[in-house]
Amino acid sequence: MSAGPAVADSIRAGQWALIKYEVESKVWPVSQGDGVIVAVIDSGVAADHQDLTGQVLPGVDFSGEQSDGRVDKDGHGTGMASLIAAHGHGDQAGVMGLAPKAKILPVRIKLAEAGEFFAGDDSFQQAVRYAVDHGAKVINMSISGGVRTNAAERAALSYAISKDVVLVGGAGNLGNHGTPVTYPAAFPGVIAVGAVDQNGKVWENSNAGPETTVVAPGVEIYSAGSKSTSAYRTANGTSDSTAYVSAIAALVRSKYPNLSAGQVINRIIKSAVAPPDGSAVPNDHYGYGIASPSKALAANPEVDNGPKENPLLSRPESQGSPDSPDPVPTGDAKEPGAKDGSGVPVYVYVLAGALGLLVVVGVAILIVRSRKSGGGSGPPPPPGGGGHQPPAPVSYGQAPPYGQAPQAPYGGAPQQPYGYPQGPPAPPSGPPVPPSGQPYR
Repeated sequence: MSAGPAVADSIRAGQWALIKYEVESKVWPVSQGDGVIVAVIDSGVAADHQDLTGQVLPGVDFSGEQSDGRVDKDGHGTGMASLIAAHGHGDQAGVMGLAPKAKILPVRIKLAEAGEFFAGDDSFQQAVRYAVDHGAKVINMSISGGVRTNAAERAALSYAISKDVVLVGGAGNLGNHGTPVTYPAAFPGVIAVGAVDQNGKVWENSNAGPETTVVAPGVEIYSAGSKSTSAYRTANGTSDSTAYVSAIAALVRSKYPNLSAGQVINRIIKSAVAPPDGSAVPNDHYGYGIASPSKALAANPEVDNGPKENPLLSRPESQGSPDSPDPVPTGDAKEPGAKDGSGVPVYVYVLAGALGLLVVVGVAILIVRSRKSGGGSGPPPPPGGGGHQPPAPVSYGQAPPYGQAPQAPYGGAPQQPYGYPQGPPAPPSGPPVPPSGQPYR
């Protein structure tokens, strides 16, 4: 049974990212993603959804089931595809993608419920190579599960970069635990995307680290679901923000087909809108700022294309590259005496961890004794100080009344270049929340 017009209209009205991006006046008259294939490596895509009919090409299934990728039991891949290229239905109803004339190439892999692919499973690197060899110019990876020492995964992504493909990955949804940017987003050359809310504030669970490239809308996002041809879902996460940045890449590739993948990435970086909290960029939480489709599409000389080479290939990896002399342990269980990809015996990490634990216990004992004797005012500050702190909540002013035009866009000078556990999405309920603050432009 199809959703009634009122429900569908509420879905469209609830797509606050499109309103903030001023798509009808600032984006779609310039580009809608025509002629660009975006591969979605995910749980598959329900091609019969009413907002995706005709948008999904035959793909492939590496999950072990027999399909061409155009099935989705989970709904995640369908949601990502709809944020990229859905066309809605009827009269201003349903989900619209940011690049509604792009085509989706579904590449299905086996995923855990948390959106992670399985360690040791080579389906991810097979998926990347398949996407490249079947015409994808952008690859959306709203998934996690890669590890820095996996040579096959690095080789597959290097192959994609050598074939002039833009790679986009989600930073991860465990930022509240201090988790660094996850793989595959953390691999060099990949646009690592964090999530922000309607006010431009970084989502509290968005992973952070030096790999963060840009941020995009990722809070209370409506998208298509796979439970029926008229199903919808809402979610928070860097999966959704990744899909929006993949769509921006498709818009740019359509408008400027002669630009290299590196130049497309340069445009996305250089045109990012400055963080609303005034923090200097790049930083671990915002990267270079909020990705902006209208600014990324601007003609020269407003946005310089930059060199053809991928500007993210020299980006540092916070977890340590495979040949790093002192990488940060990934937490993977290994046999005693085994070595990770850097050649450093794991027992070195174990000993270091034990020594660290002894220090922590000793400090705790001193604190307890100090408190018992009436001295001191609490535990000492964490060692190291410094580092990027989560941005404080900010306000762009009062939200406009629902149905009224948004306020004038916020600005800021263009910037210079340099996995995800999540519960099942809840169906949209109640009237959509009107966008607040200024547009993302």
